[in-house]
Amino acid sequence: MRVLRNLAAAAMTGAIAAALCMPGMARAATAQEQLHAFVTSVTAASGSFTQATSGGQASQPRPPQSGTFSFQRPGKFRWAVQKPYEQLIVSDGKQVYQYDPDLAQVTVRKVDQAIGTSPAAILFGSGSLEQSFDVSALPAKDGLEWLRAKPRSTDAGFSRVDIGFRNNEPVRIELLDAFGQTTRVDLSNIVPNPRIDAQDFQFTPPKGVDVVHM
Repeated sequence: MRVLRNLAAAAMTGAIAAALCMPGMARAATAQEQLHAFVTSVTAASGSFTQATSGGQASQPRPPQSGTFSFQRPGKFRWAVQKPYEQLIVSDGKQVYQYDPDLAQVTVRKVDQAIGTSPAAILFGSGSLEQSFDVSALPAKDGLEWLRAKPRSTDAGFSRVDIGFRNNEPVRIELLDAFGQTTRVDLSNIVPNPRIDAQDFQFTPPKGVDVVHM
């Protein structure tokens, strides 16, 4: 799973919000402005996702996945795949646990290793996007405003990630990995700043599963 960082000052958020609320404004907020607004005003969120991977050298396309997510900055998140099979990724802000019930295995990584310069750092983490990515604007399409982020690190594991925004929320992520595969993630039913049980970001490996520390 690849599938965020504090990016702007309060003054920028206020300016963006004022522009968006002003009637008769001809210019839509750019994707970068919407990302700044999202990261500075939304400290936690929950919602649903669908995910599909295609292209590259895969012998056959992977079945689409769907499930739910929640996050709380900085670095805490829960990504629960429900269909077509269960898989769970949980970060408590220090470590990331990836649990595969079918394999009866849990992989544990430090959060900096698991998120680092990944797309998750953009949405779930804290810090400056420009520190880890070269960011550029893309033309609007599908009713969304888009930006492209290319990792500055050569070992990020992916070539670029495009993020589409609507109403100051990320609604689609398209990631091109080092193997030429494109992963598309659609986010929906986003609830900004909900009450989230702290237990959602805790994980205890079930008895009898293999625990692998990376």
